Amino acid sequence: MFKAFASYRGLLALPGARTLFFVGLLARLPFTAASMALALHVVIDLDRGYGAAGLADLMLTVGGAMGAPLLGRSLDRFGVRPVVLVTGAVDAVFWVGAPYLSYPWLLAASLVAGFMGLPVFTTIRRAIATRIPSEHQRKAFALDAILVEVVFMVGPSIAVGAITMVNDATATMTGIGVLYLGAGLLLTRLAPPLEEGGATAGAKDSADAAAPEPSGLSLWLRPGFLLVLGVSMAANLVLAGSEISITAVLRDIDSTGWAGICVAIWCAASMVGGFWHGATSKPWRLPRLMLLMGLTIAPVGIIGHAGWIWLAIALLPSGFMCAPTLASASEEVTRAVPSSVVGQAAGLQGSAMTIGAAIGAPLAGAVIDHSAPAWGFAVTGGVGAALAALTIGYQYFARPKPTQAAEEEEADAPATV
Repeated sequence: MFKAFASYRGLLALPGARTLFFVGLLARLPFTAASMALALHVVIDLDRGYGAAGLADLMLTVGGAMGAPLLGRSLDRFGVRPVVLVTGAVDAVFWVGAPYLSYPWLLAASLVAGFMGLPVFTTIRRAIATRIPSEHQRKAFALDAILVEVVFMVGPSIAVGAITMVNDATATMTGIGVLYLGAGLLLTRLAPPLEEGGATAGAKDSADAAAPEPSGLSLWLRPGFLLVLGVSMAANLVLAGSEISITAVLRDIDSTGWAGICVAIWCAASMVGGFWHGATSKPWRLPRLMLLMGLTIAPVGIIGHAGWIWLAIALLPSGFMCAPTLASASEEVTRAVPSSVVGQAAGLQGSAMTIGAAIGAPLAGAVIDHSAPAWGFAVTGGVGAALAALTIGYQYFARPKPTQAAEEEEADAPATV
């Protein structure tokens, strides 16, 4: 245990590492509160139903999924400072002005705000990939995943508490706008190291320098890279579907009041798993983590019908796999591309995860409506496990045989005179 803590102390002792994680923690707060605040504004202030609230959140999500790769590419091309200042200002204007828009205009503005939203996650992942030495990157992505769990436990709760206290979302949305502007200013703290020398990761840079950089679609149409994006999407699909399924199971057994406790225990297990993933000397590969995450979440609904305590216990194994899976996916994405396009790769991963979350909740909801709450866990977990199994199968069959690899290496060797 002490050795594990010592490994993280080594990470945090690196120049700029503490600033990176502190900025990442604070800059994500408005993002995690935004969706809940927008939904409650539509329901409370505009006096519309939850369907209308969901549509507003969907517009924000769709805009974010569309804009993330372009903003990631802008980070690579123009640097951190101009991108985060412009997008932070756009977010601030939207959230300060949104309470005064009619519902149709709010939908249109939500799409634009999502498209031009502050690329917090992409910026942080890019910073880890380009600032942290390669031997520390697994710990860095694991610690980042742990901090994401913390922020997602705090942000929505703050938004709900602030809005329900006064039964009005205007002040909270204005506060979110101010926080977005502050987050943009905070993220500029990451700009000088990134833009002066770019990657300082050593091993990654030397590999990039030795190999020609792919361009155009050839970079993104590699099966291995696409499968990593697919696993990232599947992970968020499982998480979003499981959140809906937790509520449905607890409602079915008249224990809805324990939903917060069950989710908190689930998140705590994820944080423990993330700590283990970063500290262990023998981490599991991404496909295995995703496979175990899907398989362990699938039977949760059946076990949970025995009571909320059993549901909380059943969530522990899948929770333990959550942060390691997300951390490993981020690491795989950034390692798969040259340092000059890490931002675009991280943006594509962000889009994949957003799409997964957008699919997971409606999928689980539709399954639950037409069957039983336990099937929400089973179907979403099964989808995640199936995609992980597909990735494992591809890696097995696509792996070149020893003789084949030697022949390819000989064929690729430069001719000598």
